[in-house]
Amino acid sequence: MNEQIRAREVRLVGPEGEQVGIVPLERALQLAADVDLDLVEVAPMARPPVCKLMDFGKFKYESALKAREARRNQQQTVIKEMKLRPKIDPHDYETKKGHVVRFLKAGDKVKVTIMFRGREQSRPELGYRLLRRLESEISELGYVEAAPKQDGRNMIMVLAPHRATKAAATAARGSALPRGERESGAAEAPPAEAAGPAGSTGE
Repeated sequence: MNEQIRAREVRLVGPEGEQVGIVPLERALQLAADVDLDLVEVAPMARPPVCKLMDFGKFKYESALKAREARRNQQQTVIKEMKLRPKIDPHDYETKKGHVVRFLKAGDKVKVTIMFRGREQSRPELGYRLLRRLESEISELGYVEAAPKQDGRNMIMVLAPHRATKAAATAARGSALPRGERESGAAEAPPAEAAGPAGSTGE
């Protein structure tokens, strides 16, 4: 950057991405000084090296914000687990459906597992119907990312929040932070419930 550049001439790119052309290093440094910007080598292996006029401090700050946002988005991709029995009691079903709804509203994916025992294993359609019922009842919040599939004694389906649902959850998390943390991005961890590994709320 600036006086650290050792090439005699550079291919100069303006602050808006416009091509200036090949100019002597001294000329490029003078142009940078004239507009109060830095001369930054962006392609050092090119011949001549490519340099761009930019505010390097602002560039580093924006890059750090993007990296922080990327990490935050990765942390928000959490898979919860909900376990049900094929002959679940109606009250228990409503309770567990409520958990699924809460997870989806928080922007999390939900792995729904139907557990078969004994003779229930010969009636997979019971689990399939239960999963389809759950799918239809949460359709406003999420969709089936992985269709029901038999896995040994279990049947598994993965639900994911709609994009709008996840966006609302992200906005709610942001608005819940103190103003200083929202602006600095200091609070990177999602809420405690969503931050852990796939949690089981089953039997």
